[in-house]
Amino acid sequence: MDFDTTLAEAWIRAIAAAVEKEQARLTELDSAIGDGDHGSNLRRGFAAVLTALDGPRPVGPGAVLTKTGTTLISKVGGASGPLYGKAFRAVGAALPEPAGPAAVAEALAAGLDAVRALGKAEPGDKTIVDAWTPAVAAFRSAAAAGASLPEAAEAAAEAAERGARDTVPLQARKGRASYLGERSIGHQDPGATSTALIFRTLADTTAA
Repeated sequence: MDFDTTLAEAWIRAIAAAVEKEQARLTELDSAIGDGDHGSNLRRGFAAVLTALDGPRPVGPGAVLTKTGTTLISKVGGASGPLYGKAFRAVGAALPEPAGPAAVAEALAAGLDAVRALGKAEPGDKTIVDAWTPAVAAFRSAAAAGASLPEAAEAAAEAAERGARDTVPLQARKGRASYLGERSIGHQDPGATSTALIFRTLADTTAA
């Protein structure tokens, strides 16, 4: 199985559905240590992405993800729009057609690089990076071992979910949550949680 245009579009539509379903949870997490708008911002952004994808269809999986990123940047406020927007644009730009597991791993790594460059975050800062970093590592490792795309995506999803859970005891060092200091400890980071959601939908989509 290769990552093609159909799979790319199915993944983005699955993210939109998952964000719709989990909006309240993302908002609850963000209300504890942020502005309380993470869920609503992502919901609005991916609704706009669906509208964009319903127009002239992008040609190639990279074009689908680039269009996703561009739309998120233009439609989503706060930190999540630029961060996820840059990430999807970077993944799209790095994705060849067709793309096997190793190529997808490197494209996802390019997305992580974009997030880190924009947000200046490192692992342990209690951000998106804490879920995206282990996801890329797991995807790369699985691909190098000869895993199929669904297998590599499942490994990445599980790693991202662990990474999100592991933000609970961390003190935030970046973003709005960092203003809380020690009071940010004990809360799961909403950005890491939505990142885990994105990787879970990738696994589910490739397995379908």
